[in-house]
Amino acid sequence: MDTQTAAAAGVRKVALMIRGVKVAMLTTTAPDGTLHSRPMATQEAEFDGALWFFTKSGSGKVDEILHDSEVNVSYAAPEDHRYVSVSGKAALVRDRDKIEELWSPVYRPWFAQGLDDPDVALLRVDVRKVAYWDMLAGGMVTMPTEEEADR
Repeated sequence: MDTQTAAAAGVRKVALMIRGVKVAMLTTTAPDGTLHSRPMATQEAEFDGALWFFTKSGSGKVDEILHDSEVNVSYAAPEDHRYVSVSGKAALVRDRDKIEELWSPVYRPWFAQGLDDPDVALLRVDVRKVAYWDMLAGGMVTMPTEEEADR
């Protein structure tokens, strides 16, 4: 299987594994080196290799990401034995079109002015590595990155 085909298959597999998981845990690194995790609402957007989350642009997590953009996002659906750990680089995105595309009224409690809230922004996590629980393998399986598949 060539690299492009393997990457596309990996994206489809991750999309299936995280589908329907309403809340993910986003872990960032604080300036003092400690890890900080918090729940984030999973977007209904189709996974294409990037994960999207709404955030306030002035939040502590944004400060942490500006200091160290490496993050982890974990998903759990115990009822289906789905456990997924995603590592990648995060970035703050203020693209109005993307914000409008992903917006839902469920975000109003966090953004009182809705789409007009000056603090509304997105976090984009470009996925670099994925590990997931595989019951048949009896443990965590790491999906190869594009670089690893090229070897």
